[in-house]
Amino acid sequence: MFVDTAKVSLKAGKGGDGAVSFRHEIYIPKGGPDGGDGGRGGNIVFRADKDTNTLIDFRFTPILTAENGKNGAGQRAAGRSGKDLIVEVPIGTVVKKDGAIIADLTHDKQEAIIAHGGAGGFGNAHFKSSTRQAPVVAEVGEPGEEFEAELELKSMADVGLVGLPNAGKSTFLSVVSNAKPEIADYPFTTITPNLGVATIDGKDLLIADIPGLIEGASEGKGLGHAFLRHVDRTAVLLHLIDVYNNDAGKAYATIRGELEKYSDLATRPEVVALTKCEGVDKEIIEMQMASILAQNPKAQIYTISSAAHQGLNELLRALKNEINNKKEIVEITKKIEELPTIKLSNDALKDTWQIEQTEDKFIVTGEKIEKFARRTDLDNYASVNRLRDIMKKMGIRGELTSLGAKPDSMISIAGKEFTLVEE
Repeated sequence: MFVDTAKVSLKAGKGGDGAVSFRHEIYIPKGGPDGGDGGRGGNIVFRADKDTNTLIDFRFTPILTAENGKNGAGQRAAGRSGKDLIVEVPIGTVVKKDGAIIADLTHDKQEAIIAHGGAGGFGNAHFKSSTRQAPVVAEVGEPGEEFEAELELKSMADVGLVGLPNAGKSTFLSVVSNAKPEIADYPFTTITPNLGVATIDGKDLLIADIPGLIEGASEGKGLGHAFLRHVDRTAVLLHLIDVYNNDAGKAYATIRGELEKYSDLATRPEVVALTKCEGVDKEIIEMQMASILAQNPKAQIYTISSAAHQGLNELLRALKNEINNKKEIVEITKKIEELPTIKLSNDALKDTWQIEQTEDKFIVTGEKIEKFARRTDLDNYASVNRLRDIMKKMGIRGELTSLGAKPDSMISIAGKEFTLVEE
């Protein structure tokens, strides 16, 4: 079974808690704090693997969980970090979170951290200072990232075959490459992508035969979305049209219309080929070519017969040239994009915060203060008071007071709730 979309729940490891501990050794009556830090929670890492071809495993393992970090201990012993969970996915896998792309794995062994493990909490040895000789403060580990990811598999190919059902795409691929697609004389024979490698003049071309298009495919009719998802990555489109079609120009316009509605496919380099041309009268071929040129006067049109092995080398050379031209343009664009630019640093934004007042609490948000709150142990009064001191230094406490907060007002930060002043 071929599966090219999946959803999976991810839960990275929680960081280990820091320890509150003091040295207890003979002849050392006032041993100082020696609580160690907690270990980092394990990440969830996706790795592209050339031998993995489908996302079907995620249908049976819809929840992925990384190992938690271990807690710190006395004698400044740090907790062990949780093991990263390595997940192998096919090359061409796109990972999305809330609809936004967070990873795009395009080559073998490429890795991306999809869900980050939480940082370990500091032990009380971390908080010793000249004015605080015996701190009883320790942090709890931060939770790891937890969310549902959407996965899409997009074929990675140099050439994407487009055309109406029964245009001869599977036959073409089976003849010019080592692929063995299913071939039959009925629509939608190809219901899953097939990849094949064709060689011309010593150069290999990776060609993708993908489910045929119908009118309305860009809105999801037929196998449209399954097709368009995979053709989206190809460098060059090879548009195959059955020479026996009643109107080759209309068939061409139908496919072009669907491509123009989806992504930037309409601007992709394109080569057109009339298929099944063996034994067809020259007048019919010229009539079909004229019909296509009426739709696009600049169309490159070749005539081929996959079954009779006619015109295939000329077509493959044309595809090779288009691929080379495309790669040259990409390289130039890449160099332009790599030119240095001067940007305003976002570091200052990390200290910003906002306060929202509700009927029963004040909700404080902001990257820096939320990080401190997540690492605060609400069961440890010293830890909570430390958080209150941080709020005071950041100006949050003063703003809360100006908004009418009382000593017993409830404050909520990153899901942690406590009163403004120690009760």
